[in-house]
Amino acid sequence: MQTSLDLQHALFRHQQRQIDALVAGASKAFKAYEARYRRASTSFRRVISVADVHRRVAGADIVHVGDYHTLRFAQRTYLDLLKHALQTGRRVVVALEFVEGRHQHAVDEYLGGRLSDRAFLDEIGHPYTGAFDIWPHFKPIFELARLRRLEVLAIDKRASGPKSLPTRDAYAARRIAEAARADDRPLVLVLMGQYHVAPQHLPVHVTKALGRCERRQLVVFQNPEGAWWKLARAGLVDGADAIELTDDVLAIFNASPIVCQRTFLDYCEAEAGDAPLENGGIGATVRTLVKEISRIVGVRVKDPLSKLEVLTPNELDVLDRLQRRGGFSPKELGELKQHVLSGQSAFIPRARAIWLAGFSLNHAAEEAAHFVRYCAVGSAMEQSRPRADAFWARCVEEAIAFFGSKLVNPRRTCTSLMTWSSHFLNDTPGHKATAAFVLALSSAPDVRVADVKRLVPTSLEQFTAVTHALGYLLGEALFQAHRAGRLDKAEVRALFTDRLEDGAEAYMRWLGVARPASSRRAA
Repeated sequence: MQTSLDLQHALFRHQQRQIDALVAGASKAFKAYEARYRRASTSFRRVISVADVHRRVAGADIVHVGDYHTLRFAQRTYLDLLKHALQTGRRVVVALEFVEGRHQHAVDEYLGGRLSDRAFLDEIGHPYTGAFDIWPHFKPIFELARLRRLEVLAIDKRASGPKSLPTRDAYAARRIAEAARADDRPLVLVLMGQYHVAPQHLPVHVTKALGRCERRQLVVFQNPEGAWWKLARAGLVDGADAIELTDDVLAIFNASPIVCQRTFLDYCEAEAGDAPLENGGIGATVRTLVKEISRIVGVRVKDPLSKLEVLTPNELDVLDRLQRRGGFSPKELGELKQHVLSGQSAFIPRARAIWLAGFSLNHAAEEAAHFVRYCAVGSAMEQSRPRADAFWARCVEEAIAFFGSKLVNPRRTCTSLMTWSSHFLNDTPGHKATAAFVLALSSAPDVRVADVKRLVPTSLEQFTAVTHALGYLLGEALFQAHRAGRLDKAEVRALFTDRLEDGAEAYMRWLGVARPASSRRAA
């Protein structure tokens, strides 16, 4: 268990570094704000039940629920708290950070049925409407509010600069306090970003805004990282649905910190036509993808499919499961650990397992295609090869997987050579090096010659990055050939059943198939 926990913690730190890079430039004020949240959310007294949380919510006047915007479970938990709060018979006010207060009129119009979803989102300036849009997570809250004729307060405020966080807290607090002071003493149920609801932040501002009006406040965190790791180290995390941190601070657990992080990274990295996978049905979804891809390419998968295991960041014992299924050596387990920490998905043939680093349909389809390929050629996917031959064979494997994912999502795109040129000129040293390999190797007229073989990257990191890039480019070209009718069903099956006896020769052969006839004649 300790080994698996160490892996989970390492993955958490790796993903946190990725998130920090995406939100680079955090101010000292933000870091201090974050630190106060962490101090308030790490230590706890005892494990409690969710029923205990509902009872404590019913006895409060203002309940601050922490939100992780990209985690759909966070909004579902708030909705569950709202439904239970309504059973108290008290008037319940819904207070949401999702909308800025200046758009309160749009909220009222939407709840009154005078604005469509699209018009409402346009009116409030909802910034993202792709596959990983968070609006579907919030819409059920608005639907319940409309059905039960609940007051919905828009409590966010646009602000910038070093004082933006306390400015937003103070604004939200005034709106919340105004509602809470009503003579009928409603229960105000707040949903605001997790850092905001730390006791020293929004609740303090609400106390000031209330003045002499006394109202009981309660904080309900969701999946606080510090407390989660303490529970995990104590072996209690599986049975802990909720905890009590102090008299006025509770927490509910509905996902691990790693899953929370991953939903944010998936949101940031979403590709064209991509879609989030429902957490509870990921295994079934992957198996459906396998069946669909196998049907199109003409490969039988029935018997091997029954033995396939799908692993995600939800599992705490990924390495243990892989070891039981694959019998890996300590060195091989170390390599698997490094791959998990790389944040990349993988199909592990010996374990007959798919590791999904995130919850993206595109990546799930890619690994499903790898599995279909395994069903077609078996141990040929695992044969030992010299470095250069292994490199070009891996490029073809990645091309097959990308091609398979395009069968599921034709809108998926890959990084073009023009973009790689831009990376070479403008990116970080590591990305520049990858771009240099991609540009040099993609322009080679024949990868079988000795000079090109010497260009193959030696480090595992560059080997992986460049084979992905070149494989995706080849997979895109093969898909376009298939779409144009130049790659018929028999050739698609031949692609998936190719044993790649010579990796470089196979790469050149499929590159020739992918090119238009005019291009082949010119060559």
